[in-house]
Amino acid sequence: MNLFTRGATRRPEPAAPPRPAGPPEVGPAALPDPALAALTGEWAIDPTHSRIGFSVRHAMVTTVRGSFSEFRSRLYFDGRDPSRSQAEIVVSTGSVDTGVEQRDAHLVGREFLDSANYPRMRFTSTGVEFHGDDVYRMTGDLTIKAVTRSVVLELTYIGQVTDPFGYQRVGFDGTTTINRSEWGLNYSSRLAEGGAMVSEKVRLQLDIAAIRTPPAG
Repeated sequence: MNLFTRGATRRPEPAAPPRPAGPPEVGPAALPDPALAALTGEWAIDPTHSRIGFSVRHAMVTTVRGSFSEFRSRLYFDGRDPSRSQAEIVVSTGSVDTGVEQRDAHLVGREFLDSANYPRMRFTSTGVEFHGDDVYRMTGDLTIKAVTRSVVLELTYIGQVTDPFGYQRVGFDGTTTINRSEWGLNYSSRLAEGGAMVSEKVRLQLDIAAIRTPPAG
């Protein structure tokens, strides 16, 4: 029917019922495993079984990988409500190791980490969301060379065990990609073909084994 024909009428559409107040419902697939509630508490990264590393494209055709051997951490995991979880990791920038002494000396210099003036870099979480299938998304502030910017870590829960010494351990893998120039790592040597000697994109990789911290007292 032509609605613009003279005399044509149109019944009003019934109003949609109002939505109930309060947060939206969350389906079962978006809820963490109830068994994770037993893991709620304080944890610390085990440095001998963990790796805080990075990878970056070099000369457009190869990838350089490195890690930091000195760091400390403070972790709180809430298995009932992951949004209450918190993490802080402080890394010694002078502990960078790529397996090549000359390259490491360049990385701790002023064109990159400038460890003499900025001996620490820090990640402090600001929020955690559970995304299903043992995957969490942790937002946090990453500080390098006195520049602080927000990043998002994609974290995968690996599992938990009690080792032969009675320590309870939990494992997570985390990754994020940053643009190093946004933190003042401004090395900009170019290749004859026009590409960058070192890519501005740096992939950060956290292979975390954490040990439960005994309650104080």
